[in-house]
Amino acid sequence: MSNHLYDALMEGRRDSTAVFIETVEKKPRRFTFADMHKMAGRFARALSRLGARPGDRITVQVDKSPEAFALYLACLRGGFVFQPLNSAYTPAEVAWFIADASPAVVVCDPDRKADLAGAADRAGARLVTLRGDWRGSLFMLQMTQPDSFRTVPRAPGDAAAMLYTSGTTGRSKGAVLTHENLLSNARDLKDIWRFTPDDRLIHALPIYHVHGLFVACHTALLASARLLWLERFKAKKIVKTMPQATVLMGVPTFYARLLGQRGLKRAARGMRLFISGSAPLSPALHAAFLAATGQAIVERYGLTETGMLTSNPLDGPRKPGSAGLPLPSVTLRITGARSGVPVEPGEPGMIEAKGPNVFPGYWQQPEKTAEAFRDGWFITGDLGFFDSGGYLHISGRARDLVITGGLNVYPAEVEAAIDAIEGVAESAIIGLPDAEWGEIVCAVIAPEKGARLDEDAILCALEGTLARFKQPKRIIFTDALPRNAMGKVQKNILRQRYAKA
Repeated sequence: MSNHLYDALMEGRRDSTAVFIETVEKKPRRFTFADMHKMAGRFARALSRLGARPGDRITVQVDKSPEAFALYLACLRGGFVFQPLNSAYTPAEVAWFIADASPAVVVCDPDRKADLAGAADRAGARLVTLRGDWRGSLFMLQMTQPDSFRTVPRAPGDAAAMLYTSGTTGRSKGAVLTHENLLSNARDLKDIWRFTPDDRLIHALPIYHVHGLFVACHTALLASARLLWLERFKAKKIVKTMPQATVLMGVPTFYARLLGQRGLKRAARGMRLFISGSAPLSPALHAAFLAATGQAIVERYGLTETGMLTSNPLDGPRKPGSAGLPLPSVTLRITGARSGVPVEPGEPGMIEAKGPNVFPGYWQQPEKTAEAFRDGWFITGDLGFFDSGGYLHISGRARDLVITGGLNVYPAEVEAAIDAIEGVAESAIIGLPDAEWGEIVCAVIAPEKGARLDEDAILCALEGTLARFKQPKRIIFTDALPRNAMGKVQKNILRQRYAKA
């Protein structure tokens, strides 16, 4: 029996001396496919020595580095379930995830160890550290391990990763993704985007997210392509790197910022493909980038629970404002948002998905899992329609999720933090359109009678409670929030009222 995902990703590459990751730094570091395979084996052995067993969760909150990606590969090799967390999460937020996931091992940056020790201890997890500059207890432990490691067999339906997502109410849910979920999606993307060993992908995305970890890295691995690795997005550095590259994957914010860079058109001449995802790409930004570079961005659409579902094609129209066509392994349908009955072509409704990429369910939440499916179809929560050419158009979200810079912000969590501030009667979080971020987080706050609040007081109170990307970029004070006859806050009215204010 093979390890379904790892063996496919590394087939014919375990001993390859071709470079897989090249860091874009003053002193570049290069890692071959063989280097990554051996490092993954050493990390897997180290995790086993720490008590991890196949099927155990490994919670990881570290900064982006080639070593951090090798740790992900190690989890695949060892049969562990990789559970990454946004490096911007506060200790209080991470503590909740640790308690929910019940991991065998928690891996964090050395600077965060003291803050997470209590949470790891309560969960019965070993706490170790890792940093991309060859520091941390886990890195030192793996250095003492032999290169040889017998990759643990894993079946297609075994869990490979668990990424947290949520709706607009309640706590986050752990979406369990199987080996086959991830492999089927990677094969589709490699084929439709025509990745080959000649490709050089600029990787400036985080690797705690589906986009950077699976879409980018898996696709490149399957094709034996090279990753030009940046720790974070730097517009000037990306433009400087483009002459060495062929592909860029990013969120709409990337492309908005690149438009302001000198020399963009010249640098982009040798690029064959620009891909955007994680948030809607506005037709205006699509047109502006096309005018500036002569390149039409390929927009795609997906979810944590499903991986990618659609993509605009390389041949044929790349329609602005459209998420494109279903991937080869994916079947989509549009149903009445309330009835659940398939609608006529062109009619808007709820987007539902089926295919080998669709996850089996949420971690320890059978009721939420059951609610997420209808007759075997996953209910995405997004509304949309197919045009006459079969292209999917996203027309709205059934939930009030805010996507800012490609990251999800769930209003209920932010509202709870704001409502806890002294002097706040109630609040509502909405997303407002923004040219750079796609959407910004806007807090509409009704103070208690006689309370004196200002923007600085709110932001000061949120510091250390919420990650910065969740904190509002705009704060509006009002006497009362609009409600319907049932007492529900009418966020649609707030969005209309303040969209152009």
